Amino acid sequence: MPLFAVLAAMLGSAAGAVSDPANPPRPADTPKPAQAGDPTTAPESKGQTEPIVIPFELLRSRHMAVQVKVNGTGPYRLVFDTGAPMNLVSNKLAREAGLLKKGERPVLPLFGMGGPKTIQTLEIGQIKLQNVPAIVMDHPTVGAMAKVLGPIEGIIGFPFFARYKTTVDYQKREITLVPNGYEPKDVMQGLMEKLMNPPKGKPEPRILAPAALWGFQVDKANDDTQEGVTVIRVLPDSPAAQAGLRPGDRLLILDGRWTDSVADTYTAAEAIKPGQKVVAVVLRKGQRLELTVIPRAGF
Repeated sequence: MPLFAVLAAMLGSAAGAVSDPANPPRPADTPKPAQAGDPTTAPESKGQTEPIVIPFELLRSRHMAVQVKVNGTGPYRLVFDTGAPMNLVSNKLAREAGLLKKGERPVLPLFGMGGPKTIQTLEIGQIKLQNVPAIVMDHPTVGAMAKVLGPIEGIIGFPFFARYKTTVDYQKREITLVPNGYEPKDVMQGLMEKLMNPPKGKPEPRILAPAALWGFQVDKANDDTQEGVTVIRVLPDSPAAQAGLRPGDRLLILDGRWTDSVADTYTAAEAIKPGQKVVAVVLRKGQRLELTVIPRAGF
């Protein structure tokens, strides 16, 4: 079940892209350790056609997870998602691997999106790739899975899989990859340019429906059991700022929807059209307030 399609059914979902009825998944399979003498950083070459075998962990959500090194740091646990149009890494991984500079702030605040980055070296088992595109973002679905399944720091998607013919052995918990010589294009670059940069000159035809921009960022600690999420940043002159939203406010309800998690907030926000008046219920210093927010059009 692609992570970008729906919020994953974390506990024993019967659906998914990785299922094997003849061999039900064990609760928490651990990848087999590499044998002594196995190469770990053998670079991929365009002429290489030999199969490459890497171990994977089959999660309770029936997604595959692998151990990945980014710019020599790690390993980190990332999900293999053949339905994801891009590679995605968390802000934590991005900071530790040097993808984000010290003090660098998210370019889209709602989920700490750090924008498109280039991973200098991406290592998965014997595979070592260079100049791999990725998006830095604390995706709410990944965060929700991590709360149940343990640390997950991102997704390996199309820019990786497109390079290989892939075979999965569920019994051995192994993925066999055969390089196919294909160099995928960055399918997200055009979209990210529209998200990050203001339009210049004559506007291009708009294919996607306009997205509502709010101008605030929320977060919630794993051990936080109180209702709502905490507003940690409000952009100056944004719709959120004009409505009176402040850092430290506890956002309880957005447009009649409970916001008890970052994922809840995302779901509520994405349903709102630009220019639509929305009531945000917040808790500030023990007082419950209702603020009217009018999000602006995005791209």
